[in-house]
Amino acid sequence: MDESLEDDAPTTGAFDSARFRQVLGHFPTGVTVITAGTSRDDRVGLAIGSFFSVSLEPPLVGFCAGHGSSSWPRIREAGRFCVNVLAGDQEDVSRAFASKLPDKFDGLGFKPAPFSGAPLLEGVLAWMDCELDAVHAAGDHDVVVARVHDLSVGREGGPLVFFRGGYAELDR
Repeated sequence: MDESLEDDAPTTGAFDSARFRQVLGHFPTGVTVITAGTSRDDRVGLAIGSFFSVSLEPPLVGFCAGHGSSSWPRIREAGRFCVNVLAGDQEDVSRAFASKLPDKFDGLGFKPAPFSGAPLLEGVLAWMDCELDAVHAAGDHDVVVARVHDLSVGREGGPLVFFRGGYAELDR
């Protein structure tokens, strides 16, 4: 560790959630949409900015879902879902799935993912078709681990990222 950083480190950890969010906002995150359900009546989706790779063998991925989410319990119950990695030009898609709209899929193209049958959104950079493996409670979120059954690159381009409280496109 850099000695100069260590010397300036505070010895107490007193801070509020606004400061925590502001500081962590300096770390850019990719934006994904987790979808589940196979029919109009049971389809559900959730925008996620905490998606990550867990393991190559077996192939596992993860994300964090807030306990206050109304969509996460339905995705958890389905047990199978599709992770849609959003492209830089899909900010509107992220905003729809981060909202409380009654039909977040309205006006969007999608097809059933091969394993789960969950909505695989049109125009995504990549997708992973998954099955729930484990859920771990962690503060006000659940840490979700999922086994990947199928995956593919949808198209080339830059991803949609979230940075310092707003969306940005990473140009590639």
